[in-house]
Amino acid sequence: MSMQHDDGYYECHWPRGQLQQRSRALAPRLESLAGKKVAQLWDELFKGDVVFELLEEGLKQRFPGIQFVNWRQFGSTHGAMEKEALAALPNKLRDMGVDAVISGMAC
Repeated sequence: MSMQHDDGYYECHWPRGQLQQRSRALAPRLESLAGKKVAQLWDELFKGDVVFELLEEGLKQRFPGIQFVNWRQFGSTHGAMEKEALAALPNKLRDMGVDAVISGMAC
């Protein structure tokens, strides 16, 4: 059995895989939600029905003329049809004239 001396230096490997997707710049933020149409997207996993109702109340007080497209119009963003639902979103949001999205809410 031979003794190997490496003076405390060891070969190591990065545990993460190669990057598969390039990052993109984020869309610019809206200056205000006043007069904007906001879609609600929910994965139906944690009390979104309650949370979205509370958010609507609070946001209506802060932003005059804000409108909401209820999560019921989109269906779940999670589960067996997740891939299809998410693929259809850009066109659906554009067709509805949506300016912003609130997406939630699993823990």
